[in-house]
Amino acid sequence: MNLKSSVKRWSTGIAALLLALSLAACGNESKDSQAAQQPETAKQETTQPAQTDSLKTTYPLTLQDATGQSFTFKEAPKHIVSVSPAETEALFAIGLNDEIVGVSDYDDYPETAKSKAKMGGIMKPNEEAIIAAEPDVVFTGISMSEDAVKKLRDLSIPIFKTDPKTVDDVIKNMETYGQITDHQAEAKKVVDQMKEEESKVVEAVKSLTDDQKKKVYIEFSPGWTVGKGEFMDELINLAGGINVAADTQGWNEISEEKIIKDNPDVILFAKSVIDDKTKKGLGDIIKGRRGWDQITAVKNGAVIGLDDNLLSRPGPRVTQGLQEVAKAIYPELFK
Repeated sequence: MNLKSSVKRWSTGIAALLLALSLAACGNESKDSQAAQQPETAKQETTQPAQTDSLKTTYPLTLQDATGQSFTFKEAPKHIVSVSPAETEALFAIGLNDEIVGVSDYDDYPETAKSKAKMGGIMKPNEEAIIAAEPDVVFTGISMSEDAVKKLRDLSIPIFKTDPKTVDDVIKNMETYGQITDHQAEAKKVVDQMKEEESKVVEAVKSLTDDQKKKVYIEFSPGWTVGKGEFMDELINLAGGINVAADTQGWNEISEEKIIKDNPDVILFAKSVIDDKTKKGLGDIIKGRRGWDQITAVKNGAVIGLDDNLLSRPGPRVTQGLQEVAKAIYPELFK
């Protein structure tokens, strides 16, 4: 299976993850892994003046992004480019439609994003288009490597990168976007809703004992799953499940024999993914693997497809994705 070719056929959220994975598969993971260890949300430096209103940004505002790069905003950005589907969703969610002058070719939500000028791919944006848009800031996320970010910065393109590993990181990023753009009140509404959605799930599963928790396997692309250290793994944990790939780190190619041995109670997959070679959906691929008919999840019909974008985008709808994961694992708790 050619990972990069399959990305083009998937929904854009999963495409972002797999483009990032293609870098890792090709051995370009050294700087990405370093970036993943750095603070994934923006950090306010002590140079920022005290705010007189907690929901009103005082400029100049100095922040660091996930790569440690420092940015000073003299005023709210008037021209914004996003080259990440998750970041695009976040910016629209806090009311920045007029300020957004460009998005990546993969950005499809909300509907208004489709009408914005296209700035190229996620991993390799169109440099000329971005420069022509004259953005005050360009936001990017988990799909862009630090090397790619550096290349754009060398062209004097102001790239602000995020690298969320947890739901809390996503929430903090939402707050950061509100602070940068002086849309803190709008960001607070989104964050409050996200926290409420997360709280409902956590409350519903909190009484589960270790013996009652179900083992979960998740596959977002043929032959690929996720281990510790990524937000998708945390979604399983917050939903009261046990990720059978938690003994690995990050995004990984699977061992079919290991999954059979792990014997998950529930298998989750990205429901719109189609294999280029076989033209089969990911659910059919999973159920058709040799020996997988003996897995508890397959025998019990607990092989469940989820919306790719809710599952894979660390943006404002990530807590909706959490709700869907929880319902799939414990339908009896979320009727």
